[in-house]
Amino acid sequence: MNLGALVSESRNPETMDLDSLSTTELVECFNRQDAQVADAVRATLPDVAKAVDAAAGALRAGGRIIYMGAGTSGRLGVLDASECPPTFGVPHGKVIGLIAGGPGALLKAVEGAEDDPALGKADLQNLSLTAQDLVVGLAASGRTPYVIGGLEYAAQVGCTTVAVSCNPASPIAALADIAISPVVGPEALTGSTRLKSGTAQKMVLNMISTGAMVKWGKVWQNLMVDMQATNVKLVDRACRMVMEATGAPRDEAQAVLAQTGNDVKPAILMILSGVDAATARSRLEQHNGFLRAALAHH
Repeated sequence: MNLGALVSESRNPETMDLDSLSTTELVECFNRQDAQVADAVRATLPDVAKAVDAAAGALRAGGRIIYMGAGTSGRLGVLDASECPPTFGVPHGKVIGLIAGGPGALLKAVEGAEDDPALGKADLQNLSLTAQDLVVGLAASGRTPYVIGGLEYAAQVGCTTVAVSCNPASPIAALADIAISPVVGPEALTGSTRLKSGTAQKMVLNMISTGAMVKWGKVWQNLMVDMQATNVKLVDRACRMVMEATGAPRDEAQAVLAQTGNDVKPAILMILSGVDAATARSRLEQHNGFLRAALAHH
């Protein structure tokens, strides 16, 4: 395949003079290019919505969301996965990021790791992949062998698959059940896909994980009510969230949170429904963790 023919690898006629610009002109040029990313992502929203539903479905079925990519794409998947437990209170291992070359590749490029499709398959086998899992392949070029090998194996296992790439009609888009292909155009710095392509992938991943967690009952209104309060800042945030949601004064919010082990969701239910901690927890369980439904319980 001719890499030069890929949108993400071609030269950008608007940025030919980067090395002769003043610093202000340089950052303005970068910013003009970045402004195109949100529109490119907007054009893919119907496919992003399908991916959100597939991700929520996988979680409800007891499966996992598994991202896989090489280089920048792999790092973005690992980043998104690592932020889900503290933000949404999901156990580690529910959202997983795989990067070609293993964890060491997060800090230092592992040359050649992305060129082996068998590595993609092996990494999924090591996770004991099942048909309930969702596999999301990430590659700006859309042709990374590591990702192709993973998606092919995931299809054999019976998983729903998603491909996120920045080249239309890419090999991974053809392989996956759901293809999300924001076309952001040539990079400001030729071939440096950590720029617009990376930004587009980050935006898409933010929507997939956050949307799936909303659909899985981890959010009430626009509050992250399943957040884990694991440090002083987050304990304070939990308290402010309970005050905001219920109108209770700080001392009452703190007292109720003390009874739930700083668990926001049952604390809100206790205050708004006038029930004790045990009742709040069992009511949430009855409603699969959805606070809105638990509050409407009669």
